[in-house]
Amino acid sequence: MHIVVFIKKIRRMSKKYPLISVPSRRLEKRCGEGCPLLASLQPLTPFSLPALLPFTAPMVFLSLVPVKSLKSIVLPQLSFCTYSTAFNVVNGNASYNRRPYESILLGTGVIASTAFFGLFLRLLLMKSAVKNVFLRETLPAAILTQVSAMNVAASRSFEPIRGIEVMDKEGNVVGYSRKAGTKAVSDTATSRVVLFGTSAFIPEVFSHFFKKTPLFVRYPQSLWTLKLSCTILVMGLMVPVSFSMFPQIQRIQCSKLEQEIQSATEETELFYNRGV
Repeated sequence: MHIVVFIKKIRRMSKKYPLISVPSRRLEKRCGEGCPLLASLQPLTPFSLPALLPFTAPMVFLSLVPVKSLKSIVLPQLSFCTYSTAFNVVNGNASYNRRPYESILLGTGVIASTAFFGLFLRLLLMKSAVKNVFLRETLPAAILTQVSAMNVAASRSFEPIRGIEVMDKEGNVVGYSRKAGTKAVSDTATSRVVLFGTSAFIPEVFSHFFKKTPLFVRYPQSLWTLKLSCTILVMGLMVPVSFSMFPQIQRIQCSKLEQEIQSATEETELFYNRGV
């Protein structure tokens, strides 16, 4: 767990540099309760981090397959939005109060809206006369990237509205901050853009140039095998990169938070769980 290693490094540095504020073990435990992926023993579930690659890689591949009919991409698009929504809801910051039915209603709305948005853009792309071959092949990747970012923002929309817990270095809850919730969702959406944008764009570029080789002329069916392999490879490399872009336990200056939180503590720096 990179966050555990990160905190251990801070502790070692704090012995040499006493001015460094060190997150306590209580803070680690508190953040671990807010996000399942921070727990020391992670059960392997369909929505745990190790399951992200085998579940989403085939969906990304099928969502980018060139089609002549919109019906062919309804199932891959709907599957991608459904899994992404469930993953984001399960692994978001759960420190705010919410009822079970709220998560179900929110998830249903997010799946329907993001899937419709992605299908609508693909329909416009199919109806439009884009003459540039490279642009026509890469635009679906841009649409998928946009859908993934929207999915994070929508499925975790309660966090900026209701606020998430912000804590001092000892793990004591100072209050609930909407600004911290907004930053947590924004950072997570950025990491998804990097993950799915790179994973979708590079295979499309690779396929574009592969079609010009004699190997493709001789073995045209090899394109799909190579494209799927490239998608899995790139995504396998980008999962650890994208998820380590932002620390799991984020620091934020108290002066950037709401006035009621600033008046509730004398700390200059607070912490919050970004979620995954």
